[in-house]
Amino acid sequence: MSRHDGWTGVATWRWVANDDNCGICRMPFDGCCPDCKMPGDDCPLVWGQCSHCFHIHCIMKWLNSQQVHQLCPMCRQEWKFKE
Repeated sequence: MSRHDGWTGVATWRWVANDDNCGICRMPFDGCCPDCKMPGDDCPLVWGQCSHCFHIHCIMKWLNSQQVHQLCPMCRQEWKFKE
């Protein structure tokens, strides 16, 4: 006779990042940046070679606002997208 414990497994997904929040907008990685309405595919996370992570829209806006050098807003190293 099989026994049923009465529990249901529930799965959640999370981005895996060093921090829980974007260093630019400070919004949680589980959500989306302030420019987006819904979390998910439209607002992916991107990593730099320096290992800092941001919402794609946040880092693109940041890089576009930099006149000369494109630097990571967290560590000021030259920003290069991680391959």
